[in-house]
Amino acid sequence: MRCRAGSGHFVSASHCSRRALRVFMPIQIALRSNRRYILPSVGASVGREQASFAPTNGRPAAKPEHTSRSDRPTRSGPKRQRISLLQKGVVDTAWKSSGYHVRMKLGEIARRLNAELTGGNAETEITGVAGIEHAGPAEITFLANPKYAPLARTTRAAAILVEPDFPALESTGTLRIHNCYRAFAEAITYFYQPPQYAPGVHPTAVIDTTASIGCNAHIGAYVVIGPGVTIGDNAVLLPHAVIYAGATIGHRFFAHAHSIVREFCRLGNDVTLQNGAVIGADGFGYARESNGAWTKIVQSGAAVLSDRVEVQANACIDRASIGETRIGAGSKIDNLVQVGHGSTVGENTLLCAQVGLAGSTEVGNRVILAGQVGVAGHCKVGNGAVATAQTGIPNDVAENAVVSGYPAMDNKQWLRSVAVFNRLPEMLRDLRTLRKSSQ
Repeated sequence: MRCRAGSGHFVSASHCSRRALRVFMPIQIALRSNRRYILPSVGASVGREQASFAPTNGRPAAKPEHTSRSDRPTRSGPKRQRISLLQKGVVDTAWKSSGYHVRMKLGEIARRLNAELTGGNAETEITGVAGIEHAGPAEITFLANPKYAPLARTTRAAAILVEPDFPALESTGTLRIHNCYRAFAEAITYFYQPPQYAPGVHPTAVIDTTASIGCNAHIGAYVVIGPGVTIGDNAVLLPHAVIYAGATIGHRFFAHAHSIVREFCRLGNDVTLQNGAVIGADGFGYARESNGAWTKIVQSGAAVLSDRVEVQANACIDRASIGETRIGAGSKIDNLVQVGHGSTVGENTLLCAQVGLAGSTEVGNRVILAGQVGVAGHCKVGNGAVATAQTGIPNDVAENAVVSGYPAMDNKQWLRSVAVFNRLPEMLRDLRTLRKSSQ
């Protein structure tokens, strides 16, 4: 049985017979190991054997085994390069090569980090990294929070990453370096290798004929890519990711399973979407009728994510009614964050879990909004500001301010207020006693 799709239509290989699965699709995409390559029409042949991705250097692709007339391009002229569809074996191989599997000498770690090793044996073999309470003799750990300083004397770790002025330890080696927390993050990459996804298109993926995808893309099972989509080189789209019509995405895009990019949204380079993230869903905009009913306002504006933005699980960046919703370069959006329509978030800003920005909020650069912070609509949060957990922000926040509580106030004032609040029962009792004694 054969499936054919005309120009401008979707085709899914899952609709074909499993016994004789051969698909011809005029897909405007080619995956080449050395450069971006767009074709007006390419045949995609799927068989039980694993196909090859070897570049052809301009020559016709090698003829696969068990070919038939349906495997050949129907147009006259030179043969087109074929796209091999990803088979399960590629994914299995990628997963086998991941995880903790590296051993490294402690002295080599110090050299790579440019850290000073004191009190430790440079020849100690290290197999991984761990928290200070759980690290074993073949692991390293770190200490960035003074709260955990006493644990440095009891940890079983081979060495601890610490700041240069940390006191010497008798029982444990130290790797002394400025910004030891950043160094610990780098050390993790020496030992843990995440799964690597081979280039290819899964047979169940649905790609519109007008989509343009750069080289070395991994398109997983049941991925849907709509009309007019443009995706750069080295993209990874894992199962059930959906890219709506007209979206534009840069290089090295990574979409985890069930993430969604809605129509006409624009994403820069090195953007990562964790599971269930939704970019460009309709903003919450309704106009009230004279009879009390609500009429939906069309959300015509796009959501725009600049370079190096990461949006974590089940977070939502809503599209604007007019204009755009924009997330600045390098900003990180935590799980379950809601960015309302028409909002602007600056560069290198952190929005921690369950932060909510109402519509048209402006958040500056290098801002930190801790967990469950809420910002009312049309408010401005200045550059460098910090809001501690569960702060409610109904008004503008000045640059570099640290605010807490509701309504948001200076953090130090809030701490004094909380201290007084906790003493209110005692103060009330003293006041009643004073009144009785004065009568």
